[in-house]
Amino acid sequence: MAPSVGTGEYTTGFVGGAASGSDKKVGVVGLTLFDLRRRGKVGKLSMVGVSGRKFPGIREHLRKNISEVYNGLDVSFDSFPPDDQTDPDAYKAAIDALEPGSAITIFTPDPTHFPIALYAIQRKIHVMITKPATKLLQDHLTLLEESRKHGVFVYIEHHKRFDPAYSDARAKAKNLGDFNYFYSYMSQPKSQLETFKAWAGKESDISYYLNSHHIDVNESMVPDYTPVKVTASAAKGTAVALGCSPETEDTITLLVNWQNKQDPSKVATGVYTASWTAPQKAGVHSNQYFHYMGSKGEIRINQAKRGYDVTDDNQGQLAWINPFYMRYAPDEEGNFGGQTGYGYISFEKFIDAVTALNEGRVTLDQLDARPLPTLKNTIATTAILHAGRISLDENRTVEIVHDGEKWELK
Repeated sequence: MAPSVGTGEYTTGFVGGAASGSDKKVGVVGLTLFDLRRRGKVGKLSMVGVSGRKFPGIREHLRKNISEVYNGLDVSFDSFPPDDQTDPDAYKAAIDALEPGSAITIFTPDPTHFPIALYAIQRKIHVMITKPATKLLQDHLTLLEESRKHGVFVYIEHHKRFDPAYSDARAKAKNLGDFNYFYSYMSQPKSQLETFKAWAGKESDISYYLNSHHIDVNESMVPDYTPVKVTASAAKGTAVALGCSPETEDTITLLVNWQNKQDPSKVATGVYTASWTAPQKAGVHSNQYFHYMGSKGEIRINQAKRGYDVTDDNQGQLAWINPFYMRYAPDEEGNFGGQTGYGYISFEKFIDAVTALNEGRVTLDQLDARPLPTLKNTIATTAILHAGRISLDENRTVEIVHDGEKWELK
């Protein structure tokens, strides 16, 4: 059984009583798990929200936009809480109904990741958490300790690791000498502030939401380096003018100093910028690109414009499409055909790892040794994001101290 905790845009594509206006009109989590069930990789599915009153609308949305599109794909699921109730702790009942060795996915506002994941881990349930893993470094380390104690796999859904271009770049970076410089930019249009208005700026920020992608990619490219210092800067004004809470930043940039673990004289710089106040008609939902420089070469990737554009009178603009993430077109038999999308692959790798672990074919240490976004392999990303938040709040540079298994922010 695999409950999905969270019923928002990424899970169902259902926002504000209708299909999302983004590139996730039928979601990612639900559709992927329904297809994995069709393929026999998962069993019973359930969905957990705060308000059960959303479920009738969600079921109709999934029937119309998924089942009727993909050969009657089974979109059934158990739901928590009941349709006539509101319960912020409904995830507990859903997790309590599981057998040890089952798995859950957590796609909820950032501050809730830690308590939900901890509750599941302590009941021997495997966990996938959307990025960021947690807001606080100590919470990340606590989850790692608890997951080891209870023998469960915890995986962070950093799907950009599986983007074929990013994955290939990681492999090529190994032959480009010492890490020297990394710059990344990722943005989404101002309409996302409407989608996330319940928590934007109050419970989390755009750095946690988007910079987490490229920081993780950078971390995975340079295993010989560790971050040592973070200074953050932010732009404000646009989000507040759109009705967001007064503390909401529009764009956040993190300046990070990295140091070679074996030779401290070798240092590098990372600059990560994220914004959710990009133009509404930018032609892409997510601008995303980076520049990596090593001592023997460099890599530049622009994954916003992939040489595939569509002009539609109904949209009134030129749009650059990304079917490499989620390909929604049916296959030649009429079934969902997006199994090669890196959004889908991210889930399948988690499910395959859980199955192998339950069957005794792999250990947690062996999974950590793979280039997967496990809790152990993403500590530096959480440390950077948390340090960035402190830097903004306290207007200072924050040090990251890493000694063996010990991590600390100063």
